[in-house]
Amino acid sequence: MARLVVNFCKLNTRTSLVFLAKPPKMPEIFSFRNIHISPALHRKSLYKTESKKIRFYIVHRYVEYLKNYDQILEKNFPSAMQVYRMFSMGIKDFAVDLKEYFKIVRLFNSPEKDKFRKLTRKEIELYHQMPKDMFKVAPLLLLSALPLVPYVVFPIAYFFPRVFLSRHFWTLQQKSEYSIFYLRTRLLNNRSLFRCVQAELDGLKGHGLYKDWAVILGMIGSGVQPKAEQILKCKDLFMCQPYHLFYLKGKHVKYLLKIHNLHLGWFRRARLVERAVILKEMDRAIIREGGVHNMPIEALRNACLIRGLNPANMRNEDMVNWLNSWIKISNVVDKENLSLLLHCPILLAYNEPSNWILIYKTK
Repeated sequence: MARLVVNFCKLNTRTSLVFLAKPPKMPEIFSFRNIHISPALHRKSLYKTESKKIRFYIVHRYVEYLKNYDQILEKNFPSAMQVYRMFSMGIKDFAVDLKEYFKIVRLFNSPEKDKFRKLTRKEIELYHQMPKDMFKVAPLLLLSALPLVPYVVFPIAYFFPRVFLSRHFWTLQQKSEYSIFYLRTRLLNNRSLFRCVQAELDGLKGHGLYKDWAVILGMIGSGVQPKAEQILKCKDLFMCQPYHLFYLKGKHVKYLLKIHNLHLGWFRRARLVERAVILKEMDRAIIREGGVHNMPIEALRNACLIRGLNPANMRNEDMVNWLNSWIKISNVVDKENLSLLLHCPILLAYNEPSNWILIYKTK
């Protein structure tokens, strides 16, 4: 029995070595040699690949064409594209400023105190300018909502942008030209306003400041610009009759409105008070933001335009000195003598050479 078990083990060992030395051959189930591809199927696959390439090329070219479509239109229709760009960019800029303006209005309608201190110089200037822009653009926007009307309104607005469009739609050249045009319209009233101020001089005889005020008016009349310190000596004249805002004659008020580019309609004196307050708050914002010397060039020029000085051909140093003189007076002005600040365009800028050149350039 033991020998039988030993022989059986030897037999199993030989069989295992045989399998390890030469593994059995697997039956051939699948082979590519047995596949036959017909010529028609081969051509069909090639056609499918080529058609994909062609479709991809067409789509690619179409996308590239759409990307450069504005350039193609500008090349073939330059005038139409210029009009389209002007109105599209103008409406976007107008919408941004309008949103900012309503944000400021909500602030003024809130119960918070000292609201102007929360605004920057730029925001106060926007609050000052935006109502005029809205009044200008409103008819165009309302009429453009009617069918077929835009085909008539937009070309008219394009050819007369100063009349029908706001600064948001103007080019840089137009902004410069129109700002000078509006300033010249204001400066043409300087002499009439100065005559109104002179007419009250005789009524001040016997007043302690009569001589000082007569010297200032004499300097302005002879072509010399008085200094801010001389004007401040006479600030008490604007706290009572005849130069306090509520004692001014109707003609005097009319020319004050004109030099500040305000309409001659209702609530004249109240609107002049509001303008004086806004001017004073602009000056405070300039001081909060580091002073006149820290203002950008464009902001410096715009500040001079708002206050009645022509910045064209002026050196930056001269504009800075003039604005510093204005702010020196503005810092002393309070609610009792706001009329002094309203008269500063003639007291400080009547004899400025840039203003005289602008007034008499066509003569």
